[in-house]
Amino acid sequence: MNDYPRTNRLMQRGAEFLGSEYAIMCGAMSWVSERNLVAAISNAGGFGVIACGAMTPELLDTEIAETKKRTDKPFGVNLITMHPGLFDLIAVCERHGVGHIVLAGGIPPKGSVEAIKGGKNPAKVIVFAPTLALAKKLLRSGGDALVIGGMEAGGHIGPVSTSVLAQEMLPELAEDHVVFVAGGIGRGQAIAGYLEMGAAGVQLGTRFACATESIAHPDFKKAYFRANARDAVASVQLDPRLPVIPVRALKNKGSEAFTEKQREVAATLDREEIAMAEAQLQIEHYWAGALRRAVIDGDVENGSLMAGQSVGMLKEEEPVADIMTKLMEQSEGALGRR
Repeated sequence: MNDYPRTNRLMQRGAEFLGSEYAIMCGAMSWVSERNLVAAISNAGGFGVIACGAMTPELLDTEIAETKKRTDKPFGVNLITMHPGLFDLIAVCERHGVGHIVLAGGIPPKGSVEAIKGGKNPAKVIVFAPTLALAKKLLRSGGDALVIGGMEAGGHIGPVSTSVLAQEMLPELAEDHVVFVAGGIGRGQAIAGYLEMGAAGVQLGTRFACATESIAHPDFKKAYFRANARDAVASVQLDPRLPVIPVRALKNKGSEAFTEKQREVAATLDREEIAMAEAQLQIEHYWAGALRRAVIDGDVENGSLMAGQSVGMLKEEEPVADIMTKLMEQSEGALGRR
């Protein structure tokens, strides 16, 4: 740990909050952030996060148990706020004594934060917020830490860049709250910059997606290695009634298929065959299926290749421990040159 004194000093609050050696969280990537990658990241000194996504409580129960077999270090679970079985999933996390739950995908429904913090095994709640006003509200409502996620990230994104969000939110929040910065971070030099601005730590997803321990299909990884930053594009919302959160992914036939899926769901709304909540769930299920086709089956043409704009920095498969070492060395080197 003494190898990176400057970085560790700036990360201290985030590392203590997570219970990890380094305040480097792995973003929850559906089908990718599972037992093998999560355990490898925690074992390497970072903080792995299981992507629950559309899992049933039974599947999550198994995933947590299998992750615990692979690491004795802390890790978290990311839960989607619109999941119909959210409270059952929270109960599964509580039974396993999961110490940190990340709530993503929208404003936490009534009672969810209380359920996480009020059980026999209370957990810390990590929330996302795309605006300063919402960040303050979520932190007042029981959020223990905040992730600022900029539009450079892969997967579901907001409309504002990481650098702008960090400048707007860190001066207002970082003194009194634990704040992690995410989105487009691929190298340790960027980590150093955000730590100096007041961040307690960072979250990276794309950088770990092609790690040796990632179960992602070899063709999925090759697509990442071939891509550059401009290949990772955001999806377009077709119908203003359908509150589709934009998703950043590598452009392929699957991106075009999502546009068609929106048309289909909007048409069922027109015919009043489904409610708005069901329409949103259909979109989420589409992404879950499309991601599986790419990550597990290796269908890189029709599946969803969710990736952040840092994808252009990935050129080869590397063990998680090597990635972590590189990030910390790059950060320490940058801080040493200041």
